[in-house]
Amino acid sequence: MHPLLTLEVHDLLRATTGSAECSLDLGRTIVRVDASTDHWHFAGQEYPYITKCKDRTIYYWDGESFEPVSRYRGSLIKLVPTEWGAPTFEIDGIKMLPSAQLSPYEDARRKVELIQPAGKTILDTCAGLGYFASWCLQGNARQITSFEKNPDVIWIRSHNPWSPQAEERYQLINGDSSQEIHSLPDASFDAILHDPPRFGIAGELYSQAFYHQLARVLKRKGRLFHYTGTPNKLTTGRDVPNEVAKRLREAGFSTEIIGDGVLAIKK
Repeated sequence: MHPLLTLEVHDLLRATTGSAECSLDLGRTIVRVDASTDHWHFAGQEYPYITKCKDRTIYYWDGESFEPVSRYRGSLIKLVPTEWGAPTFEIDGIKMLPSAQLSPYEDARRKVELIQPAGKTILDTCAGLGYFASWCLQGNARQITSFEKNPDVIWIRSHNPWSPQAEERYQLINGDSSQEIHSLPDASFDAILHDPPRFGIAGELYSQAFYHQLARVLKRKGRLFHYTGTPNKLTTGRDVPNEVAKRLREAGFSTEIIGDGVLAIKK
């Protein structure tokens, strides 16, 4: 993977004459870089500085220049640095992963632990940057099937060193889980991770019909973690976690609200 730059790393290199230690992969490793006033060197290649390096932006090397890890095709989707190293991403300015209190990568670990992934076949309905899948792999899951509807999200994660790489146990499919789920066999998964966009963006992923499909493909006693957050609670008083829990119970689950989501077990 080519080097990645953030404003923090770029400013460090700009201020250095000689060698500096920094991370060029968003905190995964630390390397030594030789820098001068005009350019910097790493792994035998010379790189220029960015003319206008912006905050809250991650830059990748496209072979000729550093460009933002972002795509605009109707919506602006961008990879966004965090103080924790592992990035989050945004769609039209809406943050898709929590990062204010802890790393989005660590947040994913805590949620994956709730479904106890070891030895299980897992459905990951909304892959995003793949942090759920990464922890499932590290937790010795037998197989993970992930759906991601937006090809631009798949593109930005290809530049993210914290996203998992394809391997025998991990299948990433560019598809809409609300549609793809109808082709999945009954009782084909031991556990499900469901981290949809907000209700206003993807209401179909909160529907009673979709929850019945989740119950159909999940084995008896299988675990489901559904991230909900608490959108609009302060402004409208709406209680999304309890609304979700009620629909899941109607679909045949027992439920418990844990943190910012609902843990459900198929009866």
